[in-house]
Amino acid sequence: MTLTFPSAPPVLAPTTTGEQFPVRRLFCIGQNYAAHAREMGGNPDRKPPFFFTAWAETVVPDGSVIAYPPMTADYHHEVELVVAIGAPGRDVAPADALALVHGYAIGLDMTRRDLQAAAKEAGRPWDAAKNVEASKPLGPIHPAAGFDPASGSITLSINGQPRQAGDLADQIWSVPEIIAHVSKFYRLEPGDLIYTGTPAGVGPVVPGDTLVAAIEGLGTLTVTVGPAAH
Repeated sequence: MTLTFPSAPPVLAPTTTGEQFPVRRLFCIGQNYAAHAREMGGNPDRKPPFFFTAWAETVVPDGSVIAYPPMTADYHHEVELVVAIGAPGRDVAPADALALVHGYAIGLDMTRRDLQAAAKEAGRPWDAAKNVEASKPLGPIHPAAGFDPASGSITLSINGQPRQAGDLADQIWSVPEIIAHVSKFYRLEPGDLIYTGTPAGVGPVVPGDTLVAAIEGLGTLTVTVGPAAH
């Protein structure tokens, strides 16, 4: 008997130029701001960056209502600068890395923090904590030209109350360095997204919360936390 499976439609991210950006893979950098590394119990010394991966299906657009996921009682927000890759490259040098960039966007890396803490304690992978349906909201992708990823305010508020505030200049590893590092492990391809880490101030959300993330030069990203997923 021959099995047939319906092909899933590509995940298409909107851009400010009206085109659609087909999402391929997600690479997410951990603890790339010193203050956040400290609040998570890490060491902010300039060691090689680390990252985890996530499915394209975790990406949802600006204005989405995201379900509160099951198997957690501690779902956290993390606002991040996202790099959209538009050209292929393997083992690129930092000096050449920005040539791979198609654009930039605001993103959220929502995290089942209690599951992440348990995985860390057991020395296990973070997949169940990070690779969660609708956990990577993404704002419109802005063209790379005219945006400087080296500095600019990055903030998040919940129901109008400030929660996270930092500056892209506070990143331990710069965007070119991050791209170069990931490209040592994988051949980067058009459609890949790199979430570059979050500043300090991460914390829990509850159903009904409205999150507004902002990065200077990229506008805002707004999502609402919906009821528990079924």
